[in-house]
Amino acid sequence: MSLQFDVFWSFRSPYSYLATPKLFQLTQEFDVTCRFRPVYPLAVRVDKFFETVNPLWPGYIMHDLPREAERLGIAIHWPDPDPIVQDFSTMEVAKDQPYITRLTRLGAAAERQGKGLAFAHAASARIWGGVKDWDKGDVLAEAAKEAGLDLGELETILGTDPDGLDETIKKNEADQLTGGHWGVPLMVFEGEPFFGQDRIDSLIWRMKQKGLKAR
Repeated sequence: MSLQFDVFWSFRSPYSYLATPKLFQLTQEFDVTCRFRPVYPLAVRVDKFFETVNPLWPGYIMHDLPREAERLGIAIHWPDPDPIVQDFSTMEVAKDQPYITRLTRLGAAAERQGKGLAFAHAASARIWGGVKDWDKGDVLAEAAKEAGLDLGELETILGTDPDGLDETIKKNEADQLTGGHWGVPLMVFEGEPFFGQDRIDSLIWRMKQKGLKAR
């Protein structure tokens, strides 16, 4: 019987992006299923988020992110456009969030078809990998095709059932906290949380204790 784990994941999280190739590879090499649980970034979920974080945090991220990407051998560029609409001079996050809303709903729609992680893997490689204007043209359509999906079909779900997708996302956010952490990427296996792209090896180690086998 296949094992299963959840991953709580954000399209605006660079660390979610850095974790995705290894998570996707894990599902290809081992008899395990990943339940992809997209959530909104804390900057959108928490009002005045940047007024409450330690002022050292953003600077540390700017040091750590390129270093971690280099260590992993993964190209990384800040997305253009940014998945969240924000005034960086004031750090104020806009109320209207068209990009991250669409992306998160697309992730939830892709998971309905059993390909949420595959879509996140393909889409984030374009969003964070340096593709300018990833929101235009055929960029996301190509990502969907790479994941074995049709963007038109996903967009139809967005158009016909946005409320259902939003309820799924809200449940993901509630289950993320129940799972034991507020950040992403968060993997949860049999009730045990593993937070961060640097905890995937720990996740694999635990699953092997529970009988994880190669495909």
